Amino acid sequence: MLQKKSGKIKKIFKLAFLLALIFIVGGLGGVVLDRFILPKLTSYEFFSKYDFIKKANKNVTIINKTEQVTVTENTSVNEIASRAATAVVSVTSVPDSPTVSKKNIKNGSGVIVASDGLIVTYRGILIEEKANYTVWTFDGVGYKAELLGIDNFTNLAYLKIKASNLPVIPFANSDDFESGKKIIAIGNYSSEYQNKFSAGFLNGINKTFNLSGKTVSSSEKLEGVIEADFASHPEYLGGPIVSYGGELAGIIGLVKIDNRDKYFQIPSNIIKESMKLAMENKLKERASLGIYYYSLTKTCATTAGFNRDRGAVIYSPSEKQGLAVIANSPAEKAGLRINDVVIAVDEEEVNLDNPLSNLMSRHKKGDEVKLSIIRSGEEMEIAIQL
Repeated sequence: MLQKKSGKIKKIFKLAFLLALIFIVGGLGGVVLDRFILPKLTSYEFFSKYDFIKKANKNVTIINKTEQVTVTENTSVNEIASRAATAVVSVTSVPDSPTVSKKNIKNGSGVIVASDGLIVTYRGILIEEKANYTVWTFDGVGYKAELLGIDNFTNLAYLKIKASNLPVIPFANSDDFESGKKIIAIGNYSSEYQNKFSAGFLNGINKTFNLSGKTVSSSEKLEGVIEADFASHPEYLGGPIVSYGGELAGIIGLVKIDNRDKYFQIPSNIIKESMKLAMENKLKERASLGIYYYSLTKTCATTAGFNRDRGAVIYSPSEKQGLAVIANSPAEKAGLRINDVVIAVDEEEVNLDNPLSNLMSRHKKGDEVKLSIIRSGEEMEIAIQL
């Protein structure tokens, strides 16, 4: 009796196991059929014409096998700028005076541009006369520095220390920069040598910004600077802005306009030209013309009623000749007048990409240049001894 009941129970378990196995295998088969086989069949023209296969494939996405790729972005500004950061220095100016207080000491940043100790910075961080300079490098060593020269055109200053095999920052081509480019500012304001970093975007090139610090441009000051959305702090003055490849894009500068601080960046290509003159000891040979002007743009040409949108209009907000053309300057001696429009220098057109001051900066004292101007609607040429 017990053996019969035990046999029935075994049969029931076997049947249940068989049914479960059928359901599992059938279910898996249905999933495979529904998710993989039928969708694949619809890719063939012969099978795609059958409605039951189309319906089975409705709302099913075919996922092809792909390799998993992980994309990561380096989010450490310090790591990105590490190559350039070793070329950044801290600069201290101390008055050469028996009584020195903290108020008289000036600090700022600079960057090594030659392995033999040539350093570029912005003149605003220095005491320019009767001062002693100390430069602190990335390894914590302090060097006595000599003021090699100041470029009045760019406001860049050059220091020299006695050292060799120093880390040098590579130069980027600033002509390639466009709005939205990611850049990093590096500053070092302390003799303890601690770099500061700030990341942001390049806003663009302000082609009409002149370093004169006035509402009008000076023929003796750089026109055209980089503008960024960051680094408007004293700690970064004189330091570099670098690309995400660690290349020098510009040096951070500052001028006061209407008693307000205006930060900007001097483009790397301009720095290279200035640095060449500093190394050849020719900074003081830059020519001087002696006028104030504004560069014509489409907007101001329309507003002022000019029939051209390129050139430099000799100008003073007071509309006085003596404030537009500097007394005893080469411009005055040559007879230039307020409201003259300079359209070319030695037949090279004056425009936003080649502003008047930048074209004049290529000449040295004693050169003779030929200016093409428009006066009272008439075009003429004037020779000027610089």
